[in-house]
Parts: sequence; C-alpha cells; structure tokens
Amino acid sequence: MADESDDVPVTGKVREKLVESKQAWAREGRLLTGQTYPLGGTATRERLPPGQTLVTDWPVLDLGVQPDVAPDRWRLRLEGLVQAPLRLTLDEFMALPQAELVNDIHCVTQWSRYDNRWQGVSARHLVELARPKEEARFVSFTSYDGYTTNVPLADFARDEVLLAHSWEGRPLTRQHGGPVRVVIPHLYFWKSPKWVTRIELLRDDRPGFWEVRGYHNYGDPWLEERYG
Repeated sequence: MADESDDVPVTGKVREKLVESKQAWAREGRLLTGQTYPLGGTATRERLPPGQTLVTDWPVLDLGVQPDVAPDRWRLRLEGLVQAPLRLTLDEFMALPQAELVNDIHCVTQWSRYDNRWQGVSARHLVELARPKEEARFVSFTSYDGYTTNVPLADFARDEVLLAHSWEGRPLTRQHGGPVRVVIPHLYFWKSPKWVTRIELLRDDRPGFWEVRGYHNYGDPWLEERYG
C-alpha cells in the first residue's frame, strides 16, 4: 500500500531514444563475442567476462530519471510470498547487522570495474527475516524511478549479494542509486537496481524492464547472456 513516503521528487524523463537504441543492440547482438567462460571443475573462471573492458571510473547509467529520495522518506518493503513482511525506514535498515563486501561489477554495456568496496545489509539476512514461504522461487525488484528487474530467489540469497548504502566508505550518491541499491555481482549490473524500494517474492517469474525488451532473463556475464 502506497503512502506519502512513496511519493518522492523525480527529475528528468525516460530517454526513449536511449531505450530504443538498447533494444536495437539486443536485436543486433551487439558486443557479443561468442566466447564463454563456464564455471569449471576447479570452480574458477576468468576474472574479466568475455567482451568486457576494464575501467577505473564508475560510469553513470540510468533511464534518464533520477528520483531524489530523502533519507527520512526512504522505505524498503520485502513482501509477497513471505511469512513476515518487512517495511523498513532507513534508520531501521541501518540498525540491522551490517556487512562489508568487496566485489567486481560487470555492466552489459561492456565495462567492468574491479574491487568495489560496499557497505550494507546482506540480502540473505533480509530473506531470513522475512521467512519465505515454501512456494517462493523468484524475486521482483521495483525502484523509485519505476524500474523493475527480476532474479531467482536462490541468486538473491547468495552470500555476496548486498543491499548497499555505501561505496568506498561513503554514502551512495543519488546518481549511483542512493540511499540504497541492490548489488548482485555475479550477474550483469542491470540486475542490481538503483533506488530500490520494493522486493517481492513470487512463485512465478516476472521479467522486468529490460527483460521484456530483448535482454536475457538471467544475465550471466561469463556466459555472455546479454540478450534473450
């Protein structure tokens, strides 16, 4: 149920030409190399996925819309097929056990960045608090800008997945998804939504914004699952 905390200022508008060009990438198979680095018997892969270029900056990518979520208005809902739905303010979120993780991130637009240091709350801890029902299999994310994406519940509950409020020791900026964003490092970064406000556990999969526009439903960078 929406309340006044869900109504936050938003600047910009969806850049339709950007969306169209990204859909054209999917139709054309742009950036695909045909290489894959599957997980081998030694549980090791190449660190840089196929077709990726290493960068040292952190490119800003969004749909053209940036919500301005004041800390006192941010809410996180974890609901759906759970026994104990969560609705957290930022203060309540920050009072949960905190974790610090370092990982690499890989964007479908071909850049990767190594050794990002995040601070936040473990996704697994949130899932344990919400107590998923037996039939829960998938997760749907919704952000304050209206963006959606999806992952299997098993992927969201992995040890390395975080709901991050800080990067490199500083609070996440608005342009990078602050106050809180999802970080799922083993998938392409469009699966790690900025400005997250709702996490819904589902029995059936629900493809999100890019998944219904030609992008892969799972998004493993080492298998080059850029497009569906």
